[in-house]
Amino acid sequence: MPVSISTLTLREKIGQMLLIGFRGARPAECDLIVRDIREHHIGAVILFDQDMAGGSVDTANRRRNIESPAQVKELLAHLQSQARIPLLTAIDQEGGRVNRLKPAYGFPESISHEELGKLGQLSETFRHAELTAQTLRSVGLNLNLAPVVDLDLGPDNPIIKGKGRAFSADPAIAAQHAAEFIRAHRAQGVLTCLKHFPGHGSAKGDTHYGLVDVTQSWREEELMPFQELIAAGLADVVMTAHVFNKNLDSENPATLSRAVMTGILRDRLGFQGVISSDDMEMRAIASHYGLENSVPLAIEAGVDLLCFGNNLSYHPDISGRVADIIVRAVESGRISESRIDASCERVLALKRKSGLFC
Repeated sequence: MPVSISTLTLREKIGQMLLIGFRGARPAECDLIVRDIREHHIGAVILFDQDMAGGSVDTANRRRNIESPAQVKELLAHLQSQARIPLLTAIDQEGGRVNRLKPAYGFPESISHEELGKLGQLSETFRHAELTAQTLRSVGLNLNLAPVVDLDLGPDNPIIKGKGRAFSADPAIAAQHAAEFIRAHRAQGVLTCLKHFPGHGSAKGDTHYGLVDVTQSWREEELMPFQELIAAGLADVVMTAHVFNKNLDSENPATLSRAVMTGILRDRLGFQGVISSDDMEMRAIASHYGLENSVPLAIEAGVDLLCFGNNLSYHPDISGRVADIIVRAVESGRISESRIDASCERVLALKRKSGLFC
């Protein structure tokens, strides 16, 4: 049934701003995330196939959330049954190397953005994306953290070019393929997410491992796919990049920058939907700012949905820690409750759009 923001407590509203990763593949293994859903009211969960924080080099012992289609469906149905407000259930299923639902677990083969861009047939991009969306919908996933609309601008880029994640170096071509990807998902009732704003394609480093400065390499044209897709009404969610560009903000990386998130994305490009952070535990943020600083800064910048994959490092109490930081920021007057209301309402509107309240 529909949820009115006026009926929610402060902590319930804050919970809707949290996208949390967790350990466990079956209901009996999920006590901690169920606690977070019930007690911290988290609004979204993200699934991974491998546990990167476990320290094991044996992939068989790094099982995380995904074993088979039937198992994922059972897991997500269980988590939804625990939530008073239906959950956004997210995954990074771009295709190619960024692919959590692998054939080894019984899911269909996938193809990378780079391969689709080189193929150059928009109908094929739609067809492959439709298969992906059908797969997600069939197991209860309602948000694909894709497509990537970063441009293929640097042969030395380890995380975009190095993993075949960009459709093209041409912003118009990238936008065309992304539009087909999104339309295919919408036809199946699955939300999508443009990433990574304001562009990660020219970077020569990986924000998973540290701060990446794109001041000298970033180009204005990196905004163009975002601008075109937003103008076409095809942007459900936009994900931030943790890149630093002193020409856009002399102090903070994009995720923590009001000049970038509000000044450019909201005011200049007119995006009124949900802004999601990239994983706040990536070292570009975690090693330089810490939770107490980064969480309020991200909200002040304009971020609505704070992603903690809980996988690069694992903290069983991450939901409560982050919620407490936000509560303290509101109680101290640093962040107004109306600012929390704005983000919560955007998240709830996204859930209405996806049909979760039907």
